[in-house]
Amino acid sequence: MQEAGQKLKRIRERLDLKFRDVENASSRIAEARQNDEFEVGLSRLADIENKGTTPSIYRLYSLCAIYRLDLREALAWYGVSADQLPGDARLVEVPATHLIRLSAQDQAEVQAPVALGPGIDPAKTDFLSRMIERWGTLPLALLKGLDLREFLYGLIGTDDWFMHPIVPPGSLVVIDGSRRRIADNGWSNEFDRPIYFLEHRAGYACAWCDLCGERLVLQPHPSSQCKPQVFAFPSEIEVIGQVTKVAMSLEPAARRRRSAST
Repeated sequence: MQEAGQKLKRIRERLDLKFRDVENASSRIAEARQNDEFEVGLSRLADIENKGTTPSIYRLYSLCAIYRLDLREALAWYGVSADQLPGDARLVEVPATHLIRLSAQDQAEVQAPVALGPGIDPAKTDFLSRMIERWGTLPLALLKGLDLREFLYGLIGTDDWFMHPIVPPGSLVVIDGSRRRIADNGWSNEFDRPIYFLEHRAGYACAWCDLCGERLVLQPHPSSQCKPQVFAFPSEIEVIGQVTKVAMSLEPAARRRRSAST
């Protein structure tokens, strides 16, 4: 914390800004935001620079605006790496199905295979970990060509068995937001039938759907032993998009926990 304060001090001095200059500038920001929390007083700035006092998120924002700093970089000085948010979120199980609003920045990096062994046949199932010769960090900016922002992502809650076993609890789903129209035909089996990700007043749902007039019926998978849910459409429920991909765990621990609870 002391080092972070010293960094802010050195930047202020390079900009030839006095304590009073910073205070006046932060006052203008506080006035524009209509929030006094953005104001950085003389004594508070001295504590931040010389005593290692951690600034509030409002004061840190003001300092970044005044010093022309990237807020994410300044947060990292205080031990808060915003790039680790998605990874840390995986440590917490959330019972309810929900959208994932975390986004990776272009400057972030990801562990990815950078060298693969010979003889890989993408048409065949294989143990990929044994085929990877070398791992390394790649900037996420290199993934721009995949147009990842075109899709939305949802996480099926650990207590949501509605579409089990096709979409079991804990699954990560990719959602195409351009496919919001409920289809009433065009499939021959349960794997071809469109699955939709939806938002209602109580949260989110992932289900097959039947549109009956002004009623939208959410149909569960028969093996889930769940009952259909009916909503007034579109006043009570909104179609976010169609699920196009599912990433799931084959670990049976979750199924064992469910059996034990019943």
